[in-house]
Amino acid sequence: QVQLVESGGTLVQAGGSLRVSCVASGRAFTSYVMGWFRQAPGKEREFVAAISWTGGNTYYADSVKGRFTISRDNAKDTVHLQMDSLKPEDTAVYYCAADTRAIVVMTTHQDSNRYDYWGQGTQVIVSS
Repeated sequence: QVQLVESGGTLVQAGGSLRVSCVASGRAFTSYVMGWFRQAPGKEREFVAAISWTGGNTYYADSVKGRFTISRDNAKDTVHLQMDSLKPEDTAVYYCAADTRAIVVMTTHQDSNRYDYWGQGTQVIVSS
């Protein structure tokens, strides 16, 4: 079992930066892939980024590439999503997720069905 708790969501102006974080507990954090997804009102949940167990392998959605950075601190069982140059269309609830069956990120990690544990989400609002 893995429990995931996100934090850091808030209201921020367009062009600004924000870091959201996710703390994991339960199964050893270093043994699985972590991902971030988001869901805007009236839209389906979409992939944002994923990171391998070492942190050395990452994968991003085209919509955030060059603006967002995923990282992990295995000593603190935490994964971060640094969001820069935020746009109003980044407004969403951001969820972290764990794929406990993989240690290396693959393109298939953009599929939410790959993940077996989810956090409750943290709201990010980007004002124009």
